[in-house]
Amino acid sequence: MKLGDIAARLGCELEGDATLEIKGVAGIEEARAGELTFLVNRKYRPALGTTHASAILIARDAEPVGMAMLRSQNPYLDFARAIELFHSAPQYSPGIHPTAVIAKSAQIGAGAHVGPYCFVDEDVQIGQMAVLHSFVAIYRGARIGDDFFAHAHACVRERCRIGDRVLLQNGVVVGSDGFGFARQGDGRWYKMRQAGIAVVEDDVEIQAHSAIDRATVGQTHIGRGTKIDNFVQIGHACVVGDDTLLCGQVGLAGTTRVGNHCILAGQVGAAGHLTIGDGAILTAQSGVPTDVPAGEVYSGYPAMANLAWKKSVAVFNRLPELQKELRELRAEVARLRGKAPDQEPPDPA
Repeated sequence: MKLGDIAARLGCELEGDATLEIKGVAGIEEARAGELTFLVNRKYRPALGTTHASAILIARDAEPVGMAMLRSQNPYLDFARAIELFHSAPQYSPGIHPTAVIAKSAQIGAGAHVGPYCFVDEDVQIGQMAVLHSFVAIYRGARIGDDFFAHAHACVRERCRIGDRVLLQNGVVVGSDGFGFARQGDGRWYKMRQAGIAVVEDDVEIQAHSAIDRATVGQTHIGRGTKIDNFVQIGHACVVGDDTLLCGQVGLAGTTRVGNHCILAGQVGAAGHLTIGDGAILTAQSGVPTDVPAGEVYSGYPAMANLAWKKSVAVFNRLPELQKELRELRAEVARLRGKAPDQEPPDPA
């Protein structure tokens, strides 16, 4: 594909040879001659001196870099779009595989593909152009919109609601039982029937082996456009807003409320019955025991404002030095007072 054609398709400003032939896309460190790359993070700027890429997507106000350039308002987004120019998504022909089991009362829309060993239970409704890849299970009473895609071993449990253009990666479970048990008089646990459902709105993607628990009563709710990474646990009756990112191994205990446009980085854990406000960012491995205000960046455990956490970490790293200084100061004060300092406890070391 000619570079000029790529520029036109992406709406970028071209600086360089429009007739340059581009055969593919690659990261800046791996790119070869004939490939298009991109630069956003300054960390990779030194790679400009060694890359073999023939062209680059770069910010509109960036300095020239010695190769053909596509100047973009959002180079990372346009690189994502450029990938699609060279790598089309797999297509699945409509039809139902002979090994699939479809209940007589199930309704499946036009153009759907139901692959090997899939199971669709009674009273299920699935919209048009759905793809159930293989070994997908849809429990009774589920309602699923158009352009649904479920990879192998994904599962939608009974009565759950899925919107349009939802993508479930391998092993995802929507509507698994919430973790609810009441202690009995003899100390044993009594399982609470999980009578609620899980609702996933339009344009949500849930990555591999994540679980969205159904509510004990009511619903667990995932807002439109939210993206959920691998191995994420969303507990019963949680509410997650629109266009929020939940990164790998995030865990939300029951009845956590997460606002719109939030980012919870890897391994963030939230205690139940709290609210994370719109636009909040939780950095990796933060532990959240209380509410987080809207628009704030929180870090650490217990999670606190990012700047306060950075100051705390700086102090923590100096604790041995500060302990030594304190011991010397106490000794000096004791000397000036003419008495021996109190006996210090031995160092843990």
